Amino acid sequence: MRLTDFWTRLEEAFGPGYAASIASDQVLSQLGGRTIEQALAGGEETHVVWRAVCAAYPDRVPARLR
Repeated sequence: MRLTDFWTRLEEAFGPGYAASIASDQVLSQLGGRTIEQALAGGEETHVVWRAVCAAYPDRVPARLR
């Protein structure tokens, strides 16, 4: 998954403002206690980060974006 696709999906699932907040503020255990931004900056693959988002927020991410 390209990085631009990742951000598009995150914004579609959470809205532009909340997506930015989720990415910078929410620590996900699935990412080793890192935020989305930290995981991506640390070189984590976008599809791994996206799976972590889907697992952490199963009710927010529509099935068509999974």
